[in-house]
Order: sequence, then structure tokens, then C-alpha cells
Amino acid sequence: MAGSDDLIGRIESRLLRQPDAPGDLQPDWQPEVPYTRPPTPAAVLIGLVERETGLGVLYTERSADLRSHSGQISFPGGKIDPEDAGAADAALREAWEEIDLRREDARVLGYLPQYYAGSNYLITPVVALVRPTRPFLPNPAEVASVFEVPLGWLMDEQNYGVFRISRNGYEHTTPQIKHERWTIWGITANITRRFHDMALSGEASP
Repeated sequence: MAGSDDLIGRIESRLLRQPDAPGDLQPDWQPEVPYTRPPTPAAVLIGLVERETGLGVLYTERSADLRSHSGQISFPGGKIDPEDAGAADAALREAWEEIDLRREDARVLGYLPQYYAGSNYLITPVVALVRPTRPFLPNPAEVASVFEVPLGWLMDEQNYGVFRISRNGYEHTTPQIKHERWTIWGITANITRRFHDMALSGEASP
């Protein structure tokens, strides 16, 4: 898949080699009561899954039983634990726990700039090429389903809409991406949009 390898090489060249240091933190939305504690470090995995039909980006549908963001679309990921050797290690650990993605099947390509969420999480997006050697298996305690959106779909500007949210009497907007029965919005759509702007912009969708 020479064409795929060339695209992966171009994507990799546009990413950060190491996670960036946090600067002036501006959350994606402002909570009604500002936080007094430091943000919680977290990491998510933007998995570029290679199939015979091409590349797709890995997403999960969160379990309806979770206390926060239940039923929403997300990337595999979560808090960076003290035992983790950094953001990439945390993202791969979470992907293994959530959907049984083997570490050996993923090669980290780089990072996006950190994303500060209004929920006081400082998220490092980790981009990896995934060549799965077995099917993904959702952990039902955390994940209802797992799916992939074709990378070509995410390259196309026309597939990015606007999602409006009312919170604390204010309207906030995020990108919105619809594919088949899925609607991606909020943090996940914001990070997807950043991935598009940093790594996919200028690439022609197949």
C-alpha cells in the first residue's frame, strides 16, 4: 500500500515529535465556578487503522452506564496514571483496556498540541498507525461499540458542521461530524478538527 505509506509519512511529518508543554490554558468552555485545582493530565489515541480498503480513524461509543459523557462518541483514552511512562503509554494502555487494542499493533507517529477541556482535563492527543492483528473487543463496562470513520471523509471540509450547546445560559459551539448513524461533537470533534487542520489539510480525499 505505497499510497497509504506516503500519506502516513506526510501526516507524521506534520505532527509534534513530543507532547508540548502547557502554555496559557484557555478551556474550550468556561465553567460557572472556576477550578482551584490544577488540570488532570489525560491522553487520547487518534488511531489511524489500516485496512485493505484504506485508512480509517478509530472512535468509540461510550457506555450508557458511565457517569460522565455517557453514550457520547470519544477516542480511546483517559487519565495519565503515575505508573504510565507518558501520554503515549497512557493512550495505548487505555486503548487496550477499552477495546483490546494490542500495543504491538500500534506505532506512535506523533502528537497534537494539548487540549484543555472545560471539565479541567489537559488532554494530549496521541496519533498512531494501527495495523490490527485481531478484531477490536469493546469492554462493556466502558464502551458500547467501536467504529472507524474513513480518513477520506475527515479530509473533506464539507463533512464538518456546527453543533450548538447551551450551558450555564450561554451557547457554545463545536464542530460536528456525521457519518452513517454516528454524530461526533464536543471534545472529540474539536480534537478531530485540530487533527484535520494540522495533519490532513491540503490532502485530497480519495
